[in-house]
Amino acid sequence: MATCGEVLVKLLEDYGVEQVFGIPGVHTVELYRGLARSSINHVTPRHEQGAGFMADGYARTSGKPGVCFIITGPGMTNITTAMGQAYADSIPMLVISSVQSRSQLGGGRGKLHELPNQSALVGGVAAFSHTLMSAAELPGVLARAFALFQAGRPRPVHIEIPLDVLVEEADDLLASVPVNIDRAGAAPSAVARMTALLAGAKRPLILAGGGAIDAAAELTELAELLDAPVALTINAKGMLESSHPLLIGSTQSLVATRALVAEADVVLAIGTELAETDYDVTFAGGFEIPGVLLRVDIDPDQTVRNYPPKVALVADSRNAAQALLSELSHHSLAERRNDWGQVRAARLREDLAATWDAPTLAQTRFLETVLHELPDAVFVGDSTQPVYTGNLTFNPERPRRWFNSSTGYGTLGYALPAAIGAWLGGSVEGGSRPPVVCLIGDGGLQFTLPELASAVEARTPVIVLLWNNQGYEEIKKYMVNRAIEPVGVDIYTPDFIGVAKALGCAAEAVNSVEKLRSALRHAADRQGPTLIEIDQTQWMKAVSK
Repeated sequence: MATCGEVLVKLLEDYGVEQVFGIPGVHTVELYRGLARSSINHVTPRHEQGAGFMADGYARTSGKPGVCFIITGPGMTNITTAMGQAYADSIPMLVISSVQSRSQLGGGRGKLHELPNQSALVGGVAAFSHTLMSAAELPGVLARAFALFQAGRPRPVHIEIPLDVLVEEADDLLASVPVNIDRAGAAPSAVARMTALLAGAKRPLILAGGGAIDAAAELTELAELLDAPVALTINAKGMLESSHPLLIGSTQSLVATRALVAEADVVLAIGTELAETDYDVTFAGGFEIPGVLLRVDIDPDQTVRNYPPKVALVADSRNAAQALLSELSHHSLAERRNDWGQVRAARLREDLAATWDAPTLAQTRFLETVLHELPDAVFVGDSTQPVYTGNLTFNPERPRRWFNSSTGYGTLGYALPAAIGAWLGGSVEGGSRPPVVCLIGDGGLQFTLPELASAVEARTPVIVLLWNNQGYEEIKKYMVNRAIEPVGVDIYTPDFIGVAKALGCAAEAVNSVEKLRSALRHAADRQGPTLIEIDQTQWMKAVSK
C-alpha cells in the first residue's frame, strides 16, 4: 500500500523535482516515508525561514521551483517571511505542509502546532493555498501548482495536507501523469500595434525586468535592431553583457538615467513591475515616462499597475520578443536620431562614472576583486552596502548571476541560506557548479547565522563575504539625515570568525585587495563553506592609498 505522502514524493519526482528543503517533525514524518527511496536530495536548514530562502535561491539559479516540506503551526509562521520575498520577486516555490486532521480543523482544542486557519495565514504570500481534503485531490492540485510555475506568473504555492489524509491509501494515484503547459503566445493584434509604434520611434528605449530573464538573446537582438538603450532591473541583470554599448545598467533611480528615459518617445517595458525598489530606490519620486509606453507581462493585472500603457500585451516575454522581432522584419524603421542609441547610452555611462563618490568606488573595487578571482561567480546578496552599490554599478555577463533581497520585500538574513540553495541549483558545467558568493552585512548575518552549519552539513562550498560595519549603518544614516537620534542601530558585533569556525567553516579576516584575492582562491578550492570578514573601515583605508 502506498500512502498519500509516498505518492506525493513519487509525483514530485515525475515533475522533475530534485531537491527538497525541510526540517522533519512529528507532523511531517509521513512526507518522509518515501523520500529515502526516491532520487530527491534533502537538505535540513536550521530554521524554516532558511528552508524558504534556500528554495528561493535554488529556484533563481536552476529555473525550477524550490520545494519545501514544513510542519504545521510554527513551521509555517517561520517560512512566511521567505514566501513574502519570493512572492514579491515572482519566484516559483512549492511549500507542502501538514495540518491538523480533517475532523479537528479549526477546532481550537489546543492540539500540537494548532493554528485557527493556517491557509488564511499564508494566503497573502502565496498565489494560492489549498487544503487537501482527500488523497484523490493530490494530482489535481499539483497540476494546478506546476501549471502556474510553467505558464503563469510564478509565485509561492502552499498545499497543506491533514494528518489523516497523509496516511490515506493512494495506490491508484501512482499512475497519474504530470502536466506540461506552454507559456502564453503573443496576440497578433497587440504585436502589430506595438510594432508600428516601435518602427516609427526616433528615440526608442527598453526597460526590462526579471520577468524577461529567459528572453536575454531575443531582447539583445531587439535592442540592437531598434538601437534602443536598455535599462535592467536588479533581477534582470546580465540579460545584456556588461560591455554591450546599449546597456545603461540598473540606474533608473538616478537623475541622469531618468533624464534619458524622459527623452525617449517610445518605451517598451517588458517583464517589469515598474516598481519603487528598481525605479525609485531613494523614495524621491520623479520617475516619469512621458513617451508612449508599451508593456509586456505574463500577468494581465500587472500591465496596468503603476504606469498605464498605450498598448499592453499579455504574453510570455520570450514569445513576445520573438513575435516583435518577426513583425519588425517586415517594417521599415524610422530614421533614428543620430545622438540616440549607442551614442546616448555611452554619454550616460560617462556621466554616471563621474558621479561615483569614494565609498561607491571602494565598494565597486571590492566587487571587481571578487569577479577577477571568480569570473563565473553567482552573487547572492542581502541588504548591505556593497549590494546597494553593486545594484548601481555591477553588471554580470549572464542572467541569474546577481540577485539579492534589497529589492521588493527587502528581508534581512536572506543571502546566506539563499546562497546555499543557489549553489545546489547551479548548472553543472565541466563537472562542477559555478562558485556562489554570499554578500552580507554583520547585521543581516545575525538573522540566519546558524545556517552556516547547514552549509557545512550539505557540503556546499559557498563563500560568505561578510561586510562588517558594526551595526545597521544604512539605517543609522537614514535616522541622522532626518534629525532622529540613532537608537537600536549600534548593535553588538560577535566574533564572527570564532563562531564560523565553531560551526565547522573555514574563516579568516582580510583587510587588503591582495589578501582578499588570496582568501578567495583558497575558498574556491574547498569542499565546504568559507567565511571571509572584511572590516569596512580597514577596506576603505586600504583601497584609498
